[in-house]
Amino acid sequence: MADEAKGGGLSFKPMDQFEVKPLFGGYDVHWYTITNVTLWLALAVLAVFALMVLTTSKRATVPGRGQSIAELMYGFVYKMVEDVTGKDGIKYFPYIMTLFMFILCANFLGLIPMSFTTTSHIAVTAILGFGVFFAVTILGFVKNGASFLSLFWVSSAPLPLRPILAIIEIISYFVRPVSHSIRLAGNMMAGHAVLKVFAGFAQVAAIAPVAIIGVMAIYGLEVLVSAIQAYVFTILTCVYLKDALHPHH
Repeated sequence: MADEAKGGGLSFKPMDQFEVKPLFGGYDVHWYTITNVTLWLALAVLAVFALMVLTTSKRATVPGRGQSIAELMYGFVYKMVEDVTGKDGIKYFPYIMTLFMFILCANFLGLIPMSFTTTSHIAVTAILGFGVFFAVTILGFVKNGASFLSLFWVSSAPLPLRPILAIIEIISYFVRPVSHSIRLAGNMMAGHAVLKVFAGFAQVAAIAPVAIIGVMAIYGLEVLVSAIQAYVFTILTCVYLKDALHPHH
């Protein structure tokens, strides 16, 4: 990428779209500053509320488009929770459903031109990932007591290998929230950065047609990735919940 000051060449910065900026002027960001992140997080919450509450408030026998989507999402996540965690995990369905819908709406809102993708920031996804980690860990000890530690003891392995495997299991367990959060943020950031790069190349007349086709293809891929990443985050949450409920399995 060339700098405009060095000859008027092509200049675009794909990472600028992830910059956190105050909404009401200024440059300093404090803990109380209302930023573009604040705005799009609030819009994601409103989108979830509109889809899951407002569209289903009438509970029509013949559902409209919004109610049909809400019922489809509800049934999809409910079946996921039931299949992965078993009947014991159904009571935690509201929390998992909320996670799925929030991430899905935040991802899709980030695809709107000139919007901000909140799930591309590790600060946002880390809160979600560590929230799941602490919740299932506390639940595991509350439900099982000290026997929750059996999750790290591979009783089916040969006895000499069990201590080594236990160390590996403990390390992998504490890496969970990091990989959980980085996976979502990394995929969303990478896709949007590539999309911005192709959009920048569309400024060059010679390659504009190819760049525009590339933008369309990547945008379609990003729609798919946005849905898949919400699904992956949610199903991993279900897997971690299953470990907390049934550490002996």
